[in-house]
Amino acid sequence: MSHIMRIDELKERLEEESTNLVIVDVRFVLTDPDAGRKMYLKDHLPGAVYIDLNRDLSGKTEKHRGSHPLPDMDMFAAKIGNIGIDHETTVVIYDQENDMFAARLWWLLQHVGHELVYILEGGYKNWVEQGNLVTDEIPTLVKKSFEPNIRENETVDMKEVKEKMNSKTAILIDSRERDRYLGNKEPLYRKAGHIPGAVNYFWKDVLNEDGTWKNEEQLSEHFSALSKDEEIIVSCGSGVSACPNILALKSLGYKNIKLYPGSFSDWISYEENEIELDEN
Repeated sequence: MSHIMRIDELKERLEEESTNLVIVDVRFVLTDPDAGRKMYLKDHLPGAVYIDLNRDLSGKTEKHRGSHPLPDMDMFAAKIGNIGIDHETTVVIYDQENDMFAARLWWLLQHVGHELVYILEGGYKNWVEQGNLVTDEIPTLVKKSFEPNIRENETVDMKEVKEKMNSKTAILIDSRERDRYLGNKEPLYRKAGHIPGAVNYFWKDVLNEDGTWKNEEQLSEHFSALSKDEEIIVSCGSGVSACPNILALKSLGYKNIKLYPGSFSDWISYEENEIELDEN
């Protein structure tokens, strides 16, 4: 996959002193928002800087827009500039393993027009298991200027989702695990089920049993029911776990892919919106 970097590739980059490289640690635990930062302060990859899902990769929560709304893009661009990223910088992102949070930052960076963005295969866990060094040293940051070049038409809001589902002019993916999609359990929100018409593609199914990313052939088979000619809207609970599915689809050459940032948590904030429990 073109958006994934192996550990040996990262080690080669680190040995090149002239490399314009920033490593970003985005480890996070949804049920314990301070856990990721504590893990980073304990130890992290050499030179890595920490970015927080709630503080840096999400905007302020409101009545609508979901539980992890997109950040203000000018503010986001300023933050990534402050940690040393410009359009010439290669960015390598990792979380604990191959989790959803690295894909969220990958999506945001490509959304503001950055091309040189990769997710570290296997994340922190794989790095350590291969015997590589970690440190508690906080790096000195060299501030740069990042000018956002927003890629338009990559997101949809609730009204657009409703219109497109009613007119059957798009495919809506729900990226949550099957039991949450079916409403058998819901640990985070006050309502259970899914947006009417959504089809379930659990985000972890883009990974192999050992946690590595599936290859192109495997992913092509996984998404074989989806046409590249159709508009595909990807959702989840709050626009985070949708991102691994978007990365996988884009790696296969799907072009008309959009994120519903608010996802199910936004959908249920409108009392008039219906919930579905049956599988599509």
